Amino acid sequence: MAANYWDSTQAKHFTYTKSELASLRSSLLYNSNNNNNNNANKHPPLPETRHLAIYMQTHLTKFARRQTNIRQQALATAQIYLKRFYLCVDLRKTNPYLLMATALYLACKMEETPLHIRLMLGEAARQWPELGVSETGRLGECEFALISTLRSRLILHHPYRSLGELQGVFGLGTEEQGLAHSIINDSFATDLALLYPPHIIAITAIFLAVVLRPTGGLPAGLAAHSSSPAVSSSAAQSALAGFGGLKQSGPKLGKLVDWLAESKVDMEAIVDATQEMVSLYECWEGYSERAVREAITKMMREGAVK
Repeated sequence: MAANYWDSTQAKHFTYTKSELASLRSSLLYNSNNNNNNNANKHPPLPETRHLAIYMQTHLTKFARRQTNIRQQALATAQIYLKRFYLCVDLRKTNPYLLMATALYLACKMEETPLHIRLMLGEAARQWPELGVSETGRLGECEFALISTLRSRLILHHPYRSLGELQGVFGLGTEEQGLAHSIINDSFATDLALLYPPHIIAITAIFLAVVLRPTGGLPAGLAAHSSSPAVSSSAAQSALAGFGGLKQSGPKLGKLVDWLAESKVDMEAIVDATQEMVSLYECWEGYSERAVREAITKMMREGAVK
């Protein structure tokens, strides 16, 4: 394992620009549709990308609650494995429930909290009746395909470590630490882990936690993914633009602003990451689990995915 993120396969092979991600997904969709031109049945439409990411995140979280030894870091690892995999393989050619179970099974191994394959498959079948798989061999085959697609580059660096190192620097209270941790959890429903280093995501979470905590402005995704009002993107952008005013908002925020001004942290990345999180929370308000589940069921039925 590369102790330094910058020397890791994550930095060298799995960090993209937004245009690169868009190009990869566009090419994948084009190739899939092109290969399907001669078929009588066209691929059914996919759910909105962020809604699909929210669906996978919430379902993996529900699954983890049934298993007390699954850590949050394993959930984060599984979500990144899924994002990387679906940059290479069309979702409509897969069984998403089998992929979710497999990604979490592999992530638990990598995070040194392994689950027995029979236990994983049994719990997955109870969690997702749509899974349609009862043989452990199928999960093993899927694990091999996942590892192969990811080119055996499975070690990840997460923002939680950076959060732990920086929370003392900024004197975060217990509630602010918890809020920042929850924002990092929610960030895995975005592309931030494919776009920026872990410390950028951690600093963004700290910034939002410090800004939101005094007013109790908890984003929609944090309260068990409820439909409570989201933070507006204009509020976050105004906060980022007005550092002079922010310094008057309190000692913690002033210390954070001074630290950012003196550091070599990429402020454009911080701004963009904040906007991505605000956009996610706005999207969360229009999220319908039922609509996404029905779209996946239709996709699997019409595509004859097993």
